[in-house]
Amino acid sequence: MAAGSCAFVLGGGGLLGSAQVGMLRALFEAGIEPDMVLGTSVGALNGVAVAAEPSKVAVERLEALWSEVRATDVFAGSLLGRVVNLIRTGVSLHGIGELRRLVSDAVGADTRIESLPLPFQCVAARIEDATEHWFEMGPAVDAVMASCAVPGLLPPVKVGNHHFYDGGIVNSIPLSRAVAAGARTVYVLQVGRAGSMLEPPRRPWEVGLVAFEVARRHRFATDMSHIPSGVEVHVLPAGPPPSDLRSQLRYRDATSVADRLRRSYEATVDYLSHQQDRR
Repeated sequence: MAAGSCAFVLGGGGLLGSAQVGMLRALFEAGIEPDMVLGTSVGALNGVAVAAEPSKVAVERLEALWSEVRATDVFAGSLLGRVVNLIRTGVSLHGIGELRRLVSDAVGADTRIESLPLPFQCVAARIEDATEHWFEMGPAVDAVMASCAVPGLLPPVKVGNHHFYDGGIVNSIPLSRAVAAGARTVYVLQVGRAGSMLEPPRRPWEVGLVAFEVARRHRFATDMSHIPSGVEVHVLPAGPPPSDLRSQLRYRDATSVADRLRRSYEATVDYLSHQQDRR
């Protein structure tokens, strides 16, 4: 990346990722365009669409995609069907077919990362050697699928000779990667959890959620504390955060998608307006 370049960093967060579409609309309307896009999990899905069409056209396509998203599309099946799938596969409640269709619709089934108009990277957790793996070339759909493979919900995704799980395990908001790539201005599109306070778990099912949030937020906080001089970072607001971590357990509930998109758009417009006033 050239000096002075701008990066969009899109973090993970499942259906909360619809907030990023509102942020993207606000950014493009303000004339802010990226030179590079980095994404994790659902941020990889939204991000690859921007890298494929870095303009308001991408926002319109994403809005159409998210308006059609119903959790039963990607995370399909009745409770019995999910149990049957778990018994059959031994590792996941859902199959991967609908997500692959969704990603293919967003970027094109045969698109390669290196052919995208903008440099794009997404991250996944490589299982065999327990490493953070970055996809910078190769089939775009496979890379995004690997980054989105939530453990337990979806099976590991095989790319080449390795298997991958969701990138949020290793780098949920890849700010440091953008800085290392040479970005001087970074817009962080997080889904609304980065700034909210955590509470100790009170129920068994909250233990894992709280532990994961501590891990993901610790890395992001560390990255923020090590921003070098001369690099400008904007953590965009997503509107009011989720009321509690238990909302993550309702991973099939897409009823708040449109409202989340609207609130993040309004919050980001307000943020960018205040930034402009300070200059």
